[in-house]
Formats: sequence, structure tokens, C-alpha cells
Amino acid sequence: MHPQTMCPAFGGLRVVTRIDGAQVCMATDKGCMYGLTFVTHFYAARKSIVSPELMSTQLSSGSIVPDIRATIEEIAKDETVRLIPVVSLCVAETAGLAEELLPKKVGNAEVVLVRLPAYLIKSHPEAKDIALESLLKRLADFSKKREKSVLIVGEIFPLDAMAIGAVLQKIGVESVITLPSQHIDDFREAGSASAVAVLHPFYELTAEFFEKNKTPIIGGNPVGANSTYKWIKDIGAALKLDEALVERVAQEEKEKIKAAIAARKSGGTVIIAGYEGNEFPLVRLLLESGVAVPYASTSIAHTKLGDDDHRLLTMLGTDLRYRKYLEEDRRAILEHKPDLVVGTTSLDSYVKELGIPAVYYTNIVSSRPIYFAQGAATMLDLIQSLIAKRPAFEKMKTFFDA
Repeated sequence: MHPQTMCPAFGGLRVVTRIDGAQVCMATDKGCMYGLTFVTHFYAARKSIVSPELMSTQLSSGSIVPDIRATIEEIAKDETVRLIPVVSLCVAETAGLAEELLPKKVGNAEVVLVRLPAYLIKSHPEAKDIALESLLKRLADFSKKREKSVLIVGEIFPLDAMAIGAVLQKIGVESVITLPSQHIDDFREAGSASAVAVLHPFYELTAEFFEKNKTPIIGGNPVGANSTYKWIKDIGAALKLDEALVERVAQEEKEKIKAAIAARKSGGTVIIAGYEGNEFPLVRLLLESGVAVPYASTSIAHTKLGDDDHRLLTMLGTDLRYRKYLEEDRRAILEHKPDLVVGTTSLDSYVKELGIPAVYYTNIVSSRPIYFAQGAATMLDLIQSLIAKRPAFEKMKTFFDA
């Protein structure tokens, strides 16, 4: 596990706590229960987490499974609950929690075991993947395929979802489902999609699940001119849509993005060092706009879904680090002396002390659109405005050093 991050189970909880009609049953000790409940509320889960007491007494007496079953039964008394994700963390996993001993359904609620022990998961993006795959294994219905339908996999900004829907409608796509979702029915309908577009490279298990069910996978995302063109073309090919129409729309979107980038050509040096697993498309966009990005890091592993970005960015000279450490990021700051750092909170505080502008990747980047021309314009305007703050930061450093 990345030593500067919180328990990775947080990522899985972001998926399951946001589903309408879901009530999480967490199999864990009190310390983890407290910490993870706090962060899920902090990130707007807006619902409590239920947990059986799981301390030394329960472990020594072997009552874990009966206690969890009793908690599930209690939750299911609420008829509005349609899904009970049983989130099993380190203590329960170490003690042994057999899925066969848990009910599959109680009352109106499906019961789904989601195994998220921190000792097996390296980052919270990968916990999202595990949670999503666990839910799809139980809920996805592959009995009937819908032609010209696409499943989008990846947490995205609402305006990006609208932009994706609008562009795909232009090329003849009739139905778009996005996961993770607030709606349990979206998980069921996901199996009906004729193709799956995986926007973020850490959704490996989810992609493998659909591949096993013979659903074509489209990698990449509509960030930057060439990648957007390829992404639209790949979806058109996967769904066997009208080639001339797909080509026309793909070219139109490519030209729009090129125009947005051309209007915002700039210089400067930026380092990107997040832990969300979706950092490298931003690097690609910045390079297209003339910004130098000598170093970029992420908390996830190098995956097959991220091969295209890896090859391109490495070829363009960016030093890419996977499963990064804070110390690596700090060394990169000292070596490259960037004009701006978009990173983690622990890195940002260090960078600001050096008189360099720094912002938190998750709050600043993930909370804004990045796809297609609108996203490119928004993101590049933001980056330029932040780079322009360099003199102010240097002035503050000089003042406080005096």
C-alpha cells in the first residue's frame, strides 16, 4: 500500500455507499470502522455504515459469521434497502469469511460480499475496481443485448458525462450507461451493453469480467485531439456504426479540440503527481498545449489499459512513475524546478514551502471537466492561471525568508 495514502478500502466504499437503496455492512474492527465512516461522510456518502462488533471476543469465539448474518438480517428489515454490500476488511479477511456462509438475498435486498483487505490492495482506485467487479458479478444481466449501446466505466465529472452522451448520440449510439452509478438498475443493465468503454486504466478486473462475457472493450478516453478522434472511431468500429458518419463526427471533435488548444498554447513546466489513477490523460493534454511535463506519477500499477498513454508519454520524454512514493515526487520537484505542481496534499505542502504554486489533484482536477473541446478549454485555462501565480509564490517565500 502507498505509505502516504489512507486505507484503500475507501475507494470501494465510494462506489457502494453512493448507490441508492444500498446499506453497507462493514466487517471490520472499531478503529477502521470509525476512520472509514468519517471519510465516506467527508466525501458525501450521506448515509451511515452498519457494522457488527468485531473485536478480540468475537475473533476468539468464532462468532464472526453469525454476527455478520445477524447484522444483515437486521438491515434487511428496512424494505427500502435493495442492496447490502458486505465490505470485508483486514480483520475479517484474516480470520476467514467464507462467502458460501452468507445469504445471497434477504428480503428485498441482494447481499454482495466485497473483499477489500488493505494488505492485498495497493491503492484506492484499485479498490473501486474490485467493488465494481463484485457488484457486476452478482447483478449484471447478459441475457439480452441492446444494439448500439455503450457502457462507460469510470468516475467522471457530470458535464463530461453529458458531453460523452451528446457526441455518442451524434454517431448513432442509442443508449449510454455509466458506472459507477447511484442507480442499482444501471448495474443490472450493464450486461446488455454491446461495448464497454473503460476510461481509466485501473479498471482491470471490470474489463476482464466483460471480456469473459464476450463484450468488446474500448480503452482510452476523449482527452486531447488525436486521442479523442481515436476513441470515437474505436466506439464506432466496436458497434459497427456508419463509418462515414463516425469519421465526420470524429474529425469535427478533433478540430474543435485543436482549436481550443491552439487558443491556449503556452509554456511553463508542470509536474503531475496524483493518486487517482487518471493522471496521465491530463499529462497528454498539457503536452499538446506546449506545456513541459518532465515527470508524472500515480499510485496505480502499469496496466494493459494504460499501454497507449505509457508509450506516448515515454516517447515524448515524460518520466512516468507507478506505485509512486512521496520521496520520488519530492526528488522530481528538486530536479525539475517546475512552475506548478498538481499533486497530493502531502506533496503540495512541501512544494509551497519552496515558493512554487501547488494544488491538490483530486479537488482541483477531478472536480472539473476534461473531455472533448469544452474540457480541454476548462483545464488549460485553469493550468495557465495557476502557472501565472508563480511570481506571487516567489514573493511570499522571499518575504517569509527575510
